[in-house]
This record gives sequence, structure tokens and C-alpha cells, in this order.
Amino acid sequence: MEVSRTLLKAVNLEGGYEVRAGLVKAVDKCSLTLSEGEILGIIGESGCGKSTLGKLLMGFTKPPLKLINGRVLIGEIDIYSYDLEERRRFWGSLISMVPQYSMNALNPTMKIGDFIYDFLKQHRRDITREEALEMASTRLKSLNLSPDVLDMYPFELSGGMRQRVVIMISALLNPKILICDEPTSALDVSTQRVLLELLYNMVKVEKIVDSMIIISHDVAAISQICDALYVMYAGKIVEKGPLEEVLEEPLHPYTRALISCVLTPEERIRKSRITGLKGAPPDLLNPPAHCRFAARCPLAFDKCRQAEPPLLKVGEREVACWLFNGEGR
Repeated sequence: MEVSRTLLKAVNLEGGYEVRAGLVKAVDKCSLTLSEGEILGIIGESGCGKSTLGKLLMGFTKPPLKLINGRVLIGEIDIYSYDLEERRRFWGSLISMVPQYSMNALNPTMKIGDFIYDFLKQHRRDITREEALEMASTRLKSLNLSPDVLDMYPFELSGGMRQRVVIMISALLNPKILICDEPTSALDVSTQRVLLELLYNMVKVEKIVDSMIIISHDVAAISQICDALYVMYAGKIVEKGPLEEVLEEPLHPYTRALISCVLTPEERIRKSRITGLKGAPPDLLNPPAHCRFAARCPLAFDKCRQAEPPLLKVGEREVACWLFNGEGR
């Protein structure tokens, strides 16, 4: 069996935001591995730290965001051995990001072609306008968009078209890794399906990018294309493993709660009862020293309120829950 090489490895990442009240540690000791040809999903509710994790993986530590500890290796390159300005030369070519609210990322006063030319000039100073537009035109055709888009302003495009244009620009230099932050938000269901198929094909069929990370709160959407799933809660990774295993038999109580909130046509979901979570996540200015989910967990026992659980190996998965340490009630 052929083993895919590791493209990205993050080790014990810690990062947060310096605010007047102190440090909001949005990412706390998170580790992640991404292999060639893999599409990895990161899910969790709003405010859990998943978008911040994406920025730290990019090396985008623009204040008030700061890296506290940890390493990010892309191949043999340790990106945090370079300062922020030096890291910028990796963006777009080695690793790229489709930002959250990306439909608003385009300059409303510039035509798409002019925007693309300015973008490419930052990476290839000798590129001509004709060469830039030819590159973009070829890529637009692969996304089922007319090259006429290059002569249009963003307001002349639908939301789905703008989203595809931003994805095209982010992947124009064929980066090894593409991070997509909430790529399906604000899109209708049919447009979401088209976009997800596009993202899948970029990795699995056309090989435009070597691997992809998709950050989302929409479990149902990204479950259609991901190979593996990481679940975040209050700055921590609480479960990770192969997609089907996590969805079919979630281990962590929080993962179970997330999936129970999903409305999908699968028979097993239709027959189950939709439930919610009482309470709110902890304050990340002063998080508890024990399990961060304990106050909301229906299965919590004494140990959960005394110590923070490590990620425990369960088959091909890892889960941060004392129930799987032989100490459950």
C-alpha cells in the first residue's frame, strides 16, 4: 500500500489575540497532519478557534493575533523560522487561503482582470498583463466560467460566481495547500453543491492543489468531500479521525451533539431526534484547567471537573475525553 507523504505538520500550536483585558487564547496546543491528496475538514461552532487555527497554519500572525508556541512545517520548511514579511513569499505559491467572507475580498472598484494582474505581479514581477490574463482565462474555463468575467466588476457577478473567482485567484499559482474558510457560507444549497464539487476536483481530479483544508461549521456540507475530520471546541481539538468513522460513530460528547444538530436526508438521521446543547463555551480569557466541555456535557463525572483530558488513541482516531481512559462512570 502506497503511503502518502506528509505535506503539512503542525505541532502544539498555541495562539491568541492580545486585547485590553488580556490574551484570548483561541488555539491551545493543537497538532495537525495533512497528507498529499487529502482533503481535511475542521468543524466546530462559531468562536471555537478554527479560523484562527487556519491563520496560524498560514503563518498569518498579523496583530492582534500572535503565535505563542508551536511549529508549522510545510514539507521541510519551518514557516515560523521566518518573520512575517518573509512568510508572505510563501503565500499563494506554497500555501494559500480562501478567507471567510471571501465574496467581499475582491476590490469593488477594479475589474477582475486588473485585480488578478496586480495579484500576480506581487509574485512574478516580470509577468505581462497578457500572460496574466491568459493564465486566468484558462483557469476560469476549468471552473465553468466565461473568460468575459475578466472584464467585469465584482458587483456584476452572482455570489456563487464571485466565490469561484476568489477560489480561482487563491489557487492560480497551484499552491501545495489550499485552506478554505467557510467556503459555502451565504450560498444557496444548489450553489454549495457546485462549489463543493469544484473543490473536490481541484484536489482529486485536476490536481490544481496537492491537498486542502476546509474550515466550516456546516458538517453536512463538508462531509461530502472530506477524507478526515478534526473537531474543535473552545480552542482545543477534541476528536480527529477518518471522516466516515467520526460521522457514523462519534466518540466525544461534543461531536455527538454537533452531529445531532445536522439535518440530512440519511435514514438514520431522519429517525433520530434533533437535540441542542445547553449553556455556552468557556471564556477563553480565563479557560478552566479541567475539561472545557464539562459544564455542558451530559456525561461528565468527577474526573472531568478535575483535570484536562489528553488526546487518547481509540482505533484510528484520537479523542480528548476521560470516558475513553477506563475511568468513565
